[in-house]
Amino acid sequence: MADNLPSEFDVVVIGTGLPESIIAAACARSGQRVLHVDARNYYGGNWASFSFSGLLSWIKENQQKTDIDDECEDWRKLILENEEVISLSKKDKTIQHVEDFCFGDQDSAENVEEAGALPKLPAFGASDADGVAQEPEKECTPVESTLPEVESQEPEKAAGTEPTSTVEGNDPETTPENESSHSTALGEPTPETGSAPSESSAQGPKKITYAQIVREGRRFNIDLVSKLLYSRGLLIDLLIKSNVSRYAEFKNATRILAFREGKVEQVPCSRADVFNSRQLTMVEKRMLMKFLTFCLDYEQHPEEYQDYENSTFAQFLRTQKLTPSLQHFILHSIAMVSETDCSTLEGLQATKKFLQCLGRYGNTPFLFPLYGQGEIPQCFCRLCAVFGGIYCLRHSVRCLVVDKESGRCKAIVDHFGQRISANYFIVEDSYLSENICTNVCYRQISRAVLITDQSVLNTDAEQHVSILAVPPVDVGKPAVCVIELCSSTMTCMKETYLVHLTCPSTKTAREDLEPVVQKLFNLNAEKETENEELEKPKVLWAVYFNMRDSSGVERKSYDGLPSNVYVCSGPDPALGNDCAVKQAETIFHEMFPTEEFCPPPPNPEDIIYDEDEIAPEESGFSNSPETKPESSTEESSSGGSTAVKKEDNEERISTVLLVEEEVDPN
Repeated sequence: MADNLPSEFDVVVIGTGLPESIIAAACARSGQRVLHVDARNYYGGNWASFSFSGLLSWIKENQQKTDIDDECEDWRKLILENEEVISLSKKDKTIQHVEDFCFGDQDSAENVEEAGALPKLPAFGASDADGVAQEPEKECTPVESTLPEVESQEPEKAAGTEPTSTVEGNDPETTPENESSHSTALGEPTPETGSAPSESSAQGPKKITYAQIVREGRRFNIDLVSKLLYSRGLLIDLLIKSNVSRYAEFKNATRILAFREGKVEQVPCSRADVFNSRQLTMVEKRMLMKFLTFCLDYEQHPEEYQDYENSTFAQFLRTQKLTPSLQHFILHSIAMVSETDCSTLEGLQATKKFLQCLGRYGNTPFLFPLYGQGEIPQCFCRLCAVFGGIYCLRHSVRCLVVDKESGRCKAIVDHFGQRISANYFIVEDSYLSENICTNVCYRQISRAVLITDQSVLNTDAEQHVSILAVPPVDVGKPAVCVIELCSSTMTCMKETYLVHLTCPSTKTAREDLEPVVQKLFNLNAEKETENEELEKPKVLWAVYFNMRDSSGVERKSYDGLPSNVYVCSGPDPALGNDCAVKQAETIFHEMFPTEEFCPPPPNPEDIIYDEDEIAPEESGFSNSPETKPESSTEESSSGGSTAVKKEDNEERISTVLLVEEEVDPN
C-alpha cells in the first residue's frame, strides 16, 4: 500500500515529467532503489497527453485555481530539533490564462457520454486536487498502466490503416495489401489503395459536431506540450541505447510546410524532393542544392561565413546566391530559427542538424510517438519499474527534511505522515514553493490546441504529419511553430486533425496565437463567409493556455536548496527534446559519476544462472509480449555487445516506421 512504503531509498523522484522519468530509469538501471511519486493522478506532468474528456477536466482544474488548506499538522511531530523543513507547493501554478472555445453546438452534447469511458474514481483527499483523472487505467504502476491502454485501442487499429503495435506480440501475417496500407499510414510515398481519399476530397470534409467529439473522446490523445523527435537527436539515441524504444511506436513526419504570401506550400527537403519540386525553377534547385551541400560541412570552409559571424543568419542568407523564396524556406522551414535573434553560426548549425537527420527513418528529419508525446515519459517509467522502482500517483509530498548541521536533505514527509529517507532527491520545478523561487525569473510558453475538420494543405493523401513555421507579422515577435497531426498518429478521431501551436510568450497565449489561427483557419463555423474563408479548415474546438518555461533557470537561483536536491525543469519551447535529455544526464552524473547513463539492457542469452536457480527460459528474461515481435536478428546474435544492441534497436524502430521487413512472430 502507498501508506506503508519502505522507509529508506537511494533516490526519491518527485514528479513524472520527461527529465524526472529519464533520471528515475537511469538510477533504477544502475541498481539504485528508486521511489517515484507524483501528486497528480496521471503520468507526465506538463508533458502529459489527455483524452478529450481528460483535457476538459484538466482545463476546469486550472481555471478554478483553488488553494488547498493543510488540515493536518501531525507530520510536524516527525521533525527533530536539529532539523528544518522546506515546504513544497500544494498547487501547480505553472499553467495560466486557460481559455477554451467551442465553435459548434455545445448544447447538443449535454447528455452525450464518452464511448467506452469507465466511471470516474472518487477524489483521493483534498491534498490531491492537483490530479485530474486522465484515464483510470493509468493509475497503476507503469509496467501495467500503459498495456491496458494499448489493448483498449487495438480494435481501433484493426479497423483503420494504423501501424501494428510492437508492444503487443500478436501481429497478423503481413500480406501485400496490408504492406501497402501500412506504408501509406507511416508516411511512405506509396500511393494509397482504394478510392476513399479521392471520394472524400471530392465531396469535401464531413461536418463534425461537438457531440461526436465528446462521444469519440477516447480516440484523442492531446499533448500539453507539442514536440517532435529529431531522428538523430539525443532522445532517439537514448531510446535506442536503453532499449526503451520497444515500449513505443513512432510515425515519421511526412511534410515540411511554409507560410508565404498568405499561402501554405510544401518545402522540398531531400535531394529527391528538390529535383521533383514544381515550385522551384531549375536555377533555384541548383542554388538550393549548392547551399545545402555547403551547410553539411560548413566548418571546413570558414572563409565563407567568418565575415558574417556577428551578423544574423537572415543577413548572411542575403549575401548568398539565393532567391527570396529560397531564403524564406531555409530560414523558417529548414533551420527554423528567428529572423532577428539567430546568429550566422547558430543558423548554420541548425541547418546542418536538419540535413543530418534526413533519410534515417523517412523523407523528413522528424518522428512523432503514436498516442502522443505523453507516451515517452511513461516508457521510461516502465523501464524504472522493470528494474525495481516503486511508483505512487496521487501521492503528494509535504516537505523536505534538512539536517541543520550538514545542510543536506535527509528525508521527505508524505501526505500520509510517513517519513522516507534517501541519499538524493529529484524535484520537479512546479513542486517548489514561492519562498525557494523568490529570485527565479521564469519565461512563459504560449500554447494552443485546435481540432479541425481538414488539413491546412489538402493533397491526395490524407494521412500526413506536418510541421509549419509561421513567420512573425511584427518585428521582434517570435515565429509560431504549427504541428498538424492526422488520425493515424492515434491522437484524434478520424476525419479530424489535431493542430498544436507553440511560441515563446509575449502576452497571453490567445493574444500571441489567435492572429496566426485566423490566418490559417476559419473560425466562423456557422456564419456566412467569403470563398477564401470557406477554403480554410474549420476550427471545431480550441484551447489556449500559457505554460511556465523553467528550462533556463540556473541552480543558484533557488534559495536555500540543499546540495543533494536537484531541480528538473518543465518543457521548453524548442521543437526537440534535447534540453530534457541533457538535463537528466547532467543530474545523473552529478549523483553517480562512475555509473553509465542508461546502459543497454542485459542480453538474456548472456545471463549466467546458478545450477540451483530456475532455467533461463522460465525466468523473467524470457520472451514477453513486449519482446516477442522483435526481429530474429537479435535472437541469433550471441555477442550481446553494445554495438550489436544499438543496431538491433535501430532496426526495430525502422521496422515500426518504414515496415521494411516482415516481423517474425516466433
